[in-house]
Amino acid sequence: MKHLLGLLKIHVHRGVNLANRNVRSSNPYVVIRMDKEKLKTRVVKKNTNPEWNDDLTLSIADPSLPIKLLVYDKHKFSHDDKMGDAEIQIGPFLDALRMRLDDVPSGTVITRVKPGQDNCLAEESCIVWSDGKVVQDLVLRLCNVEHSEVELQLEWIDIPGSRGLQ
Repeated sequence: MKHLLGLLKIHVHRGVNLANRNVRSSNPYVVIRMDKEKLKTRVVKKNTNPEWNDDLTLSIADPSLPIKLLVYDKHKFSHDDKMGDAEIQIGPFLDALRMRLDDVPSGTVITRVKPGQDNCLAEESCIVWSDGKVVQDLVLRLCNVEHSEVELQLEWIDIPGSRGLQ
């Protein structure tokens, strides 16, 4: 526990205009990877605009490591097809957490992250103080695929006995 900074809860909300990898539709799911940790959402059958609403929690020890998001099309009898990928940058989110904004009104925008060549954002992302916690809503543009997006929300969970963010 002492090597961990804390936990990052990733709410995988939905996919938008995902690639159709089958004759009629796709069976998409999301994989989140960081270092040796790998988490998956459930499969949504026959849908290119799936609503997962799954919460996945990563253990964060080294925040400089990239968080990779991969979308796949599930198959029963063959390898799953890749439907796109993206990287999540958590540096600005962690910077906002370090501010310790306990007296700020709920709904206050702490900072904004603009889309650019150094990230996979499809639109501006706001980091917000909401109900006593810092959250970030992201719309990620998937790479290596036609126009597709995945919507997420990040939330930090402190762990007693961890290194913390300092």
